[in-house]
Amino acid sequence: MVSLFAVVLFAGMGLVPPVPTAGAPVAFDAADGITVYARVYEAAPNAPVILLFHQAGSGKSEYATIAPRLVKLGFNALAIDQRSGGDLYQPPNETVAHLGKNAPSYLDAVPDIEAAIAWAKRVHPRSAIYLWGSSYSAALVFVLAARHPHDVAAVLAFSPGEYFPDKEMVHAAARKVEVPVFVDSAADPVEIANARSILAVVPAKHKVQYVPTAGVHGSSTLREDRDPDGADANWAAVVAFLKSLP
Repeated sequence: MVSLFAVVLFAGMGLVPPVPTAGAPVAFDAADGITVYARVYEAAPNAPVILLFHQAGSGKSEYATIAPRLVKLGFNALAIDQRSGGDLYQPPNETVAHLGKNAPSYLDAVPDIEAAIAWAKRVHPRSAIYLWGSSYSAALVFVLAARHPHDVAAVLAFSPGEYFPDKEMVHAAARKVEVPVFVDSAADPVEIANARSILAVVPAKHKVQYVPTAGVHGSSTLREDRDPDGADANWAAVVAFLKSLP
């Protein structure tokens, strides 16, 4: 991690401080006492914090190549292991490993996301907080943004859908989200339609849907190893949205 003193020192010398790309391990407890394992990537103390949540069967390693790029763009990032996840990417999900089981419901991950928001407010009290979700967590970020209207400054959702027993839950939450919203999806008509339907009810003035010509499910669409034909174009859309935020 580059300290504030180092940033000031390099700036005084007319130099650009080195930006670390390997995140540091952190852990914190959810409200129900479950320990959430995460990795933090720091750019600058007061820079916006992007909270990164993974897809089903996955973990924070989904963001191993994504979070460092966000740091280079000037954002802090925290990628967590939700209790609903697995070993899609390596190293595998530590929260699931320490629990000894995968949570039976995607909704069980809500306390983990709540804990990440609390962490960001505690560690970066002057920073804007952006929620970034992938697949089932792309749906949950609308729910959490609706619950925390004064804490969340933007939402990015990759392949959102109604993945829960209540098939209106995400739309109901999206109707309460007034912060800027970006949605992306695989180059799949069903995913594109799901994202469009959710975004349509968002009352925010600033909302963007990127419809890819090449793309895969969830945040993996930004990984060249998963989406070699579409990663660059998807990244361009994400960067344009992030740069448009106040």
